[in-house]
Amino acid sequence: MLDDRKLAVLRAIVEDYVSTNEPVGSKALVDRHNLGVSPATIRNDMAVLEEQGYIQQPHTSAGRIPTDKGYRLFVDRLSTIKPLSKAERRAIETFLSGAYDLDDVVGRTVRLLAQLTRQVAVVQYPSLTRSYVRHVELVPVATGRVLLVLITNTGRVEQRVIETPAELSDESVGHLRALLNTCLSGLAFGDVPGAVSDLPEKVSPEERPAAAAVLSVLLETLVEKHEEKVVFAGAANLAAVDFSRTFRDVLEALEEQVVLMRLLGESADSSTVTVRIGTENPDEGLRSTSVVAAGYGVGDLTLARLGVLGPTRMDYPGTMGAVRAVARYVGQILAGS
Repeated sequence: MLDDRKLAVLRAIVEDYVSTNEPVGSKALVDRHNLGVSPATIRNDMAVLEEQGYIQQPHTSAGRIPTDKGYRLFVDRLSTIKPLSKAERRAIETFLSGAYDLDDVVGRTVRLLAQLTRQVAVVQYPSLTRSYVRHVELVPVATGRVLLVLITNTGRVEQRVIETPAELSDESVGHLRALLNTCLSGLAFGDVPGAVSDLPEKVSPEERPAAAAVLSVLLETLVEKHEEKVVFAGAANLAAVDFSRTFRDVLEALEEQVVLMRLLGESADSSTVTVRIGTENPDEGLRSTSVVAAGYGVGDLTLARLGVLGPTRMDYPGTMGAVRAVARYVGQILAGS
């Protein structure tokens, strides 16, 4: 267990290395930080930190840099996450509130996170399995064909074209639409099958074949194993980072949806910010990076996650503050949509 002084030395090394991208020596710590001890004491503390694996010396006669273990202790001991300024918060709120649908919300969010953090931003679309039905629309598109539009509480829209056994009049389409919305509005997706089981009995015999076709497609839509969609932006920000020979691996990993899903981790409490550092990442190609992620959702319901990926030499307090703030604003936008 490190004492407070050694923790202060580690914190100073992390902050200086993140700021300068140069190994940190004892003289620099004395000059830049008011640690209240002699250079010899700092050198002794650095020797202990190196022996315990929190810092390392990349070159002979050079200063020290943090290891993954050092960054982890630094993050775990953070007393505060750097808050955004009032101007930054207003800019986020204004930018996100201008979105007109879910795709626009996600697109704006991923661009905003990349700009705020100067890292690669990753945003997961809300999962259908955690959604509620807001509205069902039926639209005749041709003889014997109707368009089913399912709108969720998160603004997600699912559309299916249905072939009906017989032509439906506008009156029949309107009647079926009204029945569906009466039965389904506000229901969680998992409760829909039970709610519509007796719906064919509520329509006329002439409408039952078409109603059965609509219900069949509706239920297929709900039970399909939807591939979770993840988008990212800001890959150009990686160009400013020295990943040496791992740069190609990082880019390849970002192209894989499964990797991105695993990267964000399991959905958790929307207010919780999680940090994975270096070797803690599950994908070997991302062992030189850190990931800061948070859940976003409506009220107590976490719908998905978002976050950023960058080098382990990252401004953790600032990045964690930006990710948390954006996640909260996205939840507010979805709640009001």
